Amino acid sequence: MQKRRLGTGLEVSALALGAMGYGKGREIDDREEMIALLRAAVERGMDFFDTAEVYGPWSNEEMVGDALEGIREKVKIATKFGWDIDQQTGEHRGGVNSRPEQIRSVAEKSLKRLKTDYIDLFYQHRVDPDVPMEDVAGTVKDLITEGKVRWFGLSEAGAGSIHRAHAVQPVAALQSEYSLWTREPEDEIIPTLEELGIGLVPYSPLGKGFLTGKIGADTEFSENDLRGKIPRFEPEARKANLELVAHLRRIGNRHGATPAQVALGWLLAQRPWIVPLFGTRRLERFEENIGALDVKLTAVDLAEIDAAGFTPKGARYPDAILKRSGL
Repeated sequence: MQKRRLGTGLEVSALALGAMGYGKGREIDDREEMIALLRAAVERGMDFFDTAEVYGPWSNEEMVGDALEGIREKVKIATKFGWDIDQQTGEHRGGVNSRPEQIRSVAEKSLKRLKTDYIDLFYQHRVDPDVPMEDVAGTVKDLITEGKVRWFGLSEAGAGSIHRAHAVQPVAALQSEYSLWTREPEDEIIPTLEELGIGLVPYSPLGKGFLTGKIGADTEFSENDLRGKIPRFEPEARKANLELVAHLRRIGNRHGATPAQVALGWLLAQRPWIVPLFGTRRLERFEENIGALDVKLTAVDLAEIDAAGFTPKGARYPDAILKRSGL
C-alpha cells in the first residue's frame, strides 16, 4: 500500500482505518468479526489504525490490542486522551480533562489495554480550555522522552492551539473532520498545517457514509444511529445533498470508480500529507475504499468538483453536540 508522511517522521499507509464504530459502548457484539477485519487490513498492507480511550470507554482499545497482538511491529497505533473519564470506573463524567496527571494516567492504562510498550500517535481528543496548551504539549513531550509515546497529535484544534502546542512539542498530525461536504478546514487550518509541516488525518472522509451513494432521501435510520439526529441527514436536506453524490458518480463513471472512491481520491489529491481515516465493519467496503488509491483524478476532474461550488444543506451536528464537543 502507498505510504505518506505525517509531520517530520511518522510514515504510515496512505489510508487509515478507524475502530470507533466497532462498539462505542462497553459491549462489542461482533468483536471477533471486527478483530478479523483489522487483521485482514494488515494483510492488505494497511498499517495505520485509530482508536481512543473514550470509545467504550476502554472496550475499543482492548479489542484493538487483541487484534494487533503479535503483529505490533507491522502497525502504527493512534489513540487519544482528553475526555473526563474516571480512571478507576470508566465513568464518562462529561466534559474534557487534559490535566497532566490525567494524561499520564490515560497513557499508562492505554498501553496496557493496547498490549504495547509505546503509542505511536497520542492525540489530545479535544482542547481543554482550562489547561494551558503548553502544559498538555509538555506532558506529551515527557512521555515521548520516556519512550511511551512516539508522536504527538491534536484533534479538532484551532490554529492558535496548534501553534502553541507545536512550539513546545512538534505536532505530527491533526485529526479533524474534512471531506467534500465539510470543507471548513480549508479556510485556516490547512494553511496552518502547511506552514508548520503538520499532517492531516481527516475523519468522516465519506460524510458518515453519505458520500458512498448508499444513502437516499428515503433511507430510514435506526433509533441509535446518530445520523438520524444530524440536520444534514434530515430528509429534505438529504434530498438537496444528493446533488453532490450524483456529481461524484458522474466523475466516477469516467474512471470506473464508485462515489466513495472519488470522494477519497479527492482528499488524497489535496495534499501529499493528508491521510484519510475511514471506518467500516465490512471487508468488501474496506476493499472498495482502499481501491481509491488506484483512482487518479485529473486536474479537470478536480476543477470540475470545485466549479460545482456545492454547499451542503444542514449543520454537520446538532447544536448540543457541537457545544459539548467544542466544535
